[in-house]
Amino acid sequence: MNAQQPHPFSKFVAILGRGKTKQRHLTLDESVEAMEMLLRDEAVPEQIGAFLMLLRLKEEAPEEIAGFALGTRKTFDLPADMPHVDIDWSSYAGKRIQLPWFVLSVMALVNAGYSVCMHGTEGHTPGRVYTRGVLEELGFPAARTLAEAADQIRARRFAYVPLEVMSPTLRHLINLRPIFGLRSPVHSFSRMLNPFDAPTVMQGIFHRGFMDIHSGAAQHLGIPNMAVFRGEGGEIERRPNKPTQVWTTHGKDAPIVEEWPQLLPEGHQPPDEEMDTARLLQVWRGEIEDTYAEATITGTIAVTLRTMGKAGSIAEAEEMGRAVWAARDRDFLPAKA
Repeated sequence: MNAQQPHPFSKFVAILGRGKTKQRHLTLDESVEAMEMLLRDEAVPEQIGAFLMLLRLKEEAPEEIAGFALGTRKTFDLPADMPHVDIDWSSYAGKRIQLPWFVLSVMALVNAGYSVCMHGTEGHTPGRVYTRGVLEELGFPAARTLAEAADQIRARRFAYVPLEVMSPTLRHLINLRPIFGLRSPVHSFSRMLNPFDAPTVMQGIFHRGFMDIHSGAAQHLGIPNMAVFRGEGGEIERRPNKPTQVWTTHGKDAPIVEEWPQLLPEGHQPPDEEMDTARLLQVWRGEIEDTYAEATITGTIAVTLRTMGKAGSIAEAEEMGRAVWAARDRDFLPAKA
């Protein structure tokens, strides 16, 4: 390359960094092109760092999140024989205050006959319990390829796909968080990757202000059913002792915002000092009772079923969530040998 000629990727950095009066959001097509170039190693490290932090400073726009997801999906090595998946479930935050009870919500839905693809990553923030390790304890090893994930879904209606299986580059970028001192947009759009094109996508976020961004991205992507809410620790997990605002989109229609009531009396739930993941299997099997855990599990199931269109009202969804949990096969989780 001629040293006097601008680098091809520099146009995207320039769009974001021209200052308050001239900077703008990337268009959907620009976002797709930028992400494809980044994932093809057609950007140098200095550009990548500047690009991600300028996006972080500006805050991502819905069309950028959608475009980055589309650009990443174009790089996937998908099997020719795609499995049917009902629900796409992302898990990128990790838990540090409460156990990941949402894992049991997912397992109850799988046990009830729904197929789920879960994807995520781990280790980017110290001191958290990450989903991959919990699933392995419960007898669900992570898929090593998307083809293996497809086989697992056909065999067990469930697969967990690590981010590095979908995109090693994105996993590397997420792991730059300690270097930047900030999360990057990768944390946002990775949740939207939906590798098997499930018609229902569940989203959990930590910061309340991102619900309109994720809902807008879902509209750009035309996802048939998508819900986003502020979940416990940033995961897809309803907090039962607080009201929950859920933003739902269906295709390109405008978001529907619903206020879900709290399920337990108002009050602060103390942090779990032990974070003993063995309790998950004990609660599943009914060996111990935990009011907070069961309300979390059934409440999260309820939001999912409502998003899928299985329930006509919040009250009906709550009843269905409790019924799915009550009907679970307590021997369904094999647990790690």
